[in-house]
Amino acid sequence: MRDLKRQLAANRALVLLVVATVLVGVLVAAAPTQVPLNVLTVPMIVSTLVLRPRQLARFTSFALLVLFLATTQQPEFTPRLWASVATYTVIGLVVLVISLRRVRLGLGGAEGEAMLLDLRERIQAQGRLPRLPDGWSADAVVRTAEGTGFSGDFFCFDRSETTGTLEAVLVDVSGKGVRAGTRSLQLSSAFNGLVGAVSSDRLVPAANQFLLRQQWTEGFATAVHVSVDLTTGAATVYTAGHPPALVVRSCGEVQRVDLSGPLLGVVPDAAYPPVTFELQPGDAIVAYTDGVVEDAGTDLDDGIARLSALLLAHRGDGAEGLAQRVLDDLGPIADDCALFVLRRSTAP
Repeated sequence: MRDLKRQLAANRALVLLVVATVLVGVLVAAAPTQVPLNVLTVPMIVSTLVLRPRQLARFTSFALLVLFLATTQQPEFTPRLWASVATYTVIGLVVLVISLRRVRLGLGGAEGEAMLLDLRERIQAQGRLPRLPDGWSADAVVRTAEGTGFSGDFFCFDRSETTGTLEAVLVDVSGKGVRAGTRSLQLSSAFNGLVGAVSSDRLVPAANQFLLRQQWTEGFATAVHVSVDLTTGAATVYTAGHPPALVVRSCGEVQRVDLSGPLLGVVPDAAYPPVTFELQPGDAIVAYTDGVVEDAGTDLDDGIARLSALLLAHRGDGAEGLAQRVLDDLGPIADDCALFVLRRSTAP
């Protein structure tokens, strides 16, 4: 009896759904004119939310059996009845396919969604800008092409109180939307562990070695790493197959940081040479992904020129909210995109 009670407690949702399905099936068979056959879809839909994958597969098979038995008790087989049976059967088969796919994960619908939500929140948390000292302002925005909460573009930030340095990494995983977002979940954890833990010159090579060890064959990734001394304004940029960063000077000139290393996870022991310069008061550095400057029928250089013009138009603005305003000015974008702006507003 103790074992039975333990099993019932562990499978309470399954037991309740089975009982509900049997009761509804009996009512449908006993009073077909008062209780329509479609009522059987209610426990079927509820099961996708509360049952574990293996339970869901077994319950779906049981519910289809109840459907068959209830159908045999119908007094008249009308076209409307056959349509209801067909609808219920299609729903059951769809639920069965969902349950078989969930078996690979081992989590039910609510549990799996909670896990993905937690992972997404972790990525968003590590992409939040740290508090900057007086004289500096920054903005960073990620926008997804499909309107979902998952993107192939993500940020990692770290500000060292000891050295007074801001480390900013922008990564672009090939693809867009949810498919790219699942790969960025893996890569973002690696970058988050590296930023602030290794020296600036070792970060991108370490990420490259990480991807090589993973034998990642589902695409590629690019990255740009910006390291800025918030005391002196000295900046260093490392790029891995990424569009060039832009330096917007207070005089109205935009300079491209073109030197780039290979894509991440492609070339063993790849070299990622740095580009160094200094941000003067009023200057800004901008990093972005290709979704910002590339579009169907648009050349990359033309896209960068358009972005540069928008940055110059806003060069008198503070950095807060600037990335969002620039993306709004660009209009609809077909790919995931991200934009980071760091501006030095006053002399040290």
